[in-house]
Amino acid sequence: MNLRNYHALLLDMDGVLYRGHERMPGVAELFDFCAKNGIMTACITNNATMTPEQFSQKLAGMDITYPAANIINSPIGTRLWLESQAPQGTKIFCIGMNGLRTALFADGYYVESAEAPAYVIVGLDTEMTYAKLRQACLLINAGARFIGTNPDVSLPVAEGLVPGCGALLAFLQAATGVAPFIIGKPGATMFHIAIKLLGADATRTLTIGDRLDTDVAGSLAAGLTSGLVLTGVATTADVATSDIKPDVVYADLPALVAAWQHDLA
Repeated sequence: MNLRNYHALLLDMDGVLYRGHERMPGVAELFDFCAKNGIMTACITNNATMTPEQFSQKLAGMDITYPAANIINSPIGTRLWLESQAPQGTKIFCIGMNGLRTALFADGYYVESAEAPAYVIVGLDTEMTYAKLRQACLLINAGARFIGTNPDVSLPVAEGLVPGCGALLAFLQAATGVAPFIIGKPGATMFHIAIKLLGADATRTLTIGDRLDTDVAGSLAAGLTSGLVLTGVATTADVATSDIKPDVVYADLPALVAAWQHDLA
């Protein structure tokens, strides 16, 4: 594969750009390389707990300058997808945190309501209650369309793994018999949104992630060239045994930059 052919790069964040609050090696060099060579970039993440502005601030705290406008998390993906489906004033029942609520309701375009909403939209909610789940079940059973921001069943924290958005979706699906439509990875929706945002050519777009089940699977579902870095979840052993195969594997971001420089030489 010759990287000379690519003019856009879609990047996962956690495990690729940083781990927790620690910047990964080669991030600044990668963004500098892309800027100098006219390679467009966007960041896409399933994380629904923060706004793009908050993600940009987090990156700034690690000395990474990156515009919020080019960060698409699952709440932003959900909002942009919804605009293609539902007009202004549509009523929505939402389970989620600040990142999702800001994306859906901050500008007043959509109305938050538990009275006959057209959609029930569910993201991660660390203050989940039975009352919220009960209300969502009743509304889904009454005909509201069930949307999930992302399918991640677990969330890594300092103590270990805890329930993620996918666990809440599984609860609601079990209770209603209705499967949610998923916006985030491994679906193709956020990848398509990012390509449209950049004005990129899908055939000339490379994706880089650290997970086979979300980043690589989603990239392949979107028909894009899929790259994996071994700085996060997936290992070489995982790649060898998985049915989900990336098009290219790099040890880390410096290895990606070196390969791209070589192909442009």
